[in-house]
Amino acid sequence: MSSKTFWDKEYAGGDKFSLSERPAEDLLKFCRWLEREFGKKFLNPTIKVLDLGCGNGRNLIHIAQTYGVRGVGYDLSDVAIKQAKRLGAGLDLDFVSRSIAGAIDLPDASVDMVFDMMSSHYLPEKERLLLIGEIGRVLKPGGWFFYKTFLLDGDINAGNLLRKFPANEKNSYIHPTIGSLEHVSMEAEIRNIYEPYFEIKKVEKSGKFIIHGRAGKRRSIIVYMERKY
Repeated sequence: MSSKTFWDKEYAGGDKFSLSERPAEDLLKFCRWLEREFGKKFLNPTIKVLDLGCGNGRNLIHIAQTYGVRGVGYDLSDVAIKQAKRLGAGLDLDFVSRSIAGAIDLPDASVDMVFDMMSSHYLPEKERLLLIGEIGRVLKPGGWFFYKTFLLDGDINAGNLLRKFPANEKNSYIHPTIGSLEHVSMEAEIRNIYEPYFEIKKVEKSGKFIIHGRAGKRRSIIVYMERKY
């Protein structure tokens, strides 16, 4: 099964992942942080947002309804994009059915904010690195990149996946449910890759709890980054 087929089935009513039409709490926290730090400077109708792996559009739709921002969302799933277009009808949002790999169909320095929330870790290394360059190209100097991905540091579950389902790339495995590559990052790796383009302003790492010597939850890392001038 391809990734596209899997996610089409999930958005059509599958039961492997818990999908919601409500905005992610992590996104809400990011918006509250932006407001505390900058007021409405980055949350107003002049702002354009690119959401990579937008799913049913829940996050873009929320910030468009709340702050009036404009936006573009990419997702591999035709079913998800159809839902996003329905849910976001009447808003200044454009939802496109396409992979986040490859060239981004936007001009240089044309967006104020980019979201990558648990999306690019499905790409192989070469495509991830190309995507980072494209994000740096389309994001305006001083613009914001909101990044969330799985964290390898201290994650027993991730270590088990790497041992049981190894892929042919470092710190990557074949997801046992989806059947495609999934990469899990270390904080040092993230800093090394992104710091040439961005100034890292805030890092949050999810905690973990241990039950009978086993980690009960996957770890994730969230990074707020400002595009360097």
